[in-house]
Amino acid sequence: MNSFDVIVIGGGPAGCAMALDLNRRGYDVALCDQAKFPRDKVCGEFISPGADPILEQFGVLGSIEALAPKRLKGVAISSYESAELGIDYPVSAKTGLRPTSLSVPRYQLDALFLKQVQNAGVKVFQQHKITDFVFNEDCVAGVKGWDETKTSFSLHSKLVVDAGGRNAVSLRKFNLKREPKGNTKIAFSAHWQGVCLPEDYCYMHVSRPGYTGISSVGNGKANVVLVVEVRGRSSNLNQKTLTGDEKLALRGGGVEGSALAGENSETFYHRVLMQNSRRSKMLEGGERVEPVRSVESLAFTVKPVPCGGLVLVGDATGFIDPFTGEGIYLSLRSSQLASEVIHGGFKNSNFSRNFLSVYDERRKQEFGGKFLLSRIFQGLIYNRPFCNRVMKSLSTNRVLAETLVGVIGDILPAEKVVSLKFLLQLFVGTFKGNVTVALRKA
Repeated sequence: MNSFDVIVIGGGPAGCAMALDLNRRGYDVALCDQAKFPRDKVCGEFISPGADPILEQFGVLGSIEALAPKRLKGVAISSYESAELGIDYPVSAKTGLRPTSLSVPRYQLDALFLKQVQNAGVKVFQQHKITDFVFNEDCVAGVKGWDETKTSFSLHSKLVVDAGGRNAVSLRKFNLKREPKGNTKIAFSAHWQGVCLPEDYCYMHVSRPGYTGISSVGNGKANVVLVVEVRGRSSNLNQKTLTGDEKLALRGGGVEGSALAGENSETFYHRVLMQNSRRSKMLEGGERVEPVRSVESLAFTVKPVPCGGLVLVGDATGFIDPFTGEGIYLSLRSSQLASEVIHGGFKNSNFSRNFLSVYDERRKQEFGGKFLLSRIFQGLIYNRPFCNRVMKSLSTNRVLAETLVGVIGDILPAEKVVSLKFLLQLFVGTFKGNVTVALRKA
C-alpha cells in the first residue's frame, strides 16, 4: 500500500504529535523519517511547563514520566559580572501550584514518541529520505525519495505535513526560509557526567562570545549548550567572525575548525566554556561523555507555502532563539493548531492553499508575541551594560522576574512581556534616557 490520507515528514515531536492526533481522528497516516531511531540531535532538552497538557492529550506524558526525567522549578539567569538569579515559575492560576519543566534527552524522547506512533497503528517508514513532492495540478499529493537501500519510492496522499525541521524539504523546494538580517547563531551541545548543579534550575548565562544553557537531564547527566554569534549570514559560514573576535571555519553547517587558532569544534567548545569563571566553576569535576554536536542558524522565519495540499509544523515553520523559549512546546502547539485545520479540510474536502492558510493565521496569532520577544532579546543580550543592569532590575522586582520566566516557560502569554508597561518597568533605570529608542527598535 502506498496511498494514505496524510503523509507526515519527520519523526520528531512535531511530526509524531501530528501523526498521533490525525490517527486519533480516524485518518490513515504514514510517517517518514530519514533516520533510524533512536537518534540524537542538538537540543536544549528542556520542555517548558506549558507543554504538559499537550503531552497528556497526545498520550505520552505518562510514558515520559516513566523515564524518570528531571523536573526543573525554573530558570537561573546571570550575565557577565551579575549575580546569579534563580527564578521559580509563577504560580498557576488554574491549580494554585508552581509548575515544573521537563528535562529529558532527545534520543529518549523522540524514540518514545515514535514508539507511541507505531503502537497507534501509524505506518512508519524509517530511513526514508524525502527529496521531492508528488503534485496533482497545483496541490501536493504525495512524496518521493530514497529508502535505506538507495531505491527510489513514492507515496501518495490527500495531504502532506512537513515536520522535517530547519532543513525540511519544503524549505528547500520552495525557497521558504528567511535568514535573519545581520548575525547568525550557532549552537554546540554535549552531555556531561558528574556536573553538580546547586539547584533544580535551567542555568542560563550570557557573556561573549555567546550564552550557555546547563540543565540536568537525570541519571547524573547534564546537557551543556553553548550558543555563539557569527557576524554575517549564509548557508555556508566559512571564515565568519564570532563576536569576541573569535573565528571559526565552518563548512556545510558542521564545524571543521578555527581559522584563528587551528581548533576543532570540541577544543573551541571547551575553551569558551571554561574561559568564564562562573561556567568553569559549575562544570568543574564534570566530564563530557559524548562528541560535541553543532547546528547553525538558530533563528529564522519562513514564507507562506505557495501551494495547496501542504502544511508545515514544528521547526519547519521557523525557529526561535532558545534564550527566550524552547522549540518543543512550539512544535507541539503548532501540531495541535494544524490538526484542527486539517480535520476541517477533510470535512470540507478542501486542501487548497487558501483554506489551509487559516492555520498560518492562527499560528501567527499564537506565536507572534513570542517571536517578537525573541527578536528583541537577540538584539540586546550581547550588550554588556544592558544585561547587567536588566539583571539588577529583575533581582529587585520578583514580579517582573517571574513574569519573564512565565513567558519563557509558556505559562503566560508573550504579551505579558511584549507590552509597553512591562518594557518600561524593565528598561527605566537601565537605559535611562534611551527608553524611547529601545521601544522604537523593538
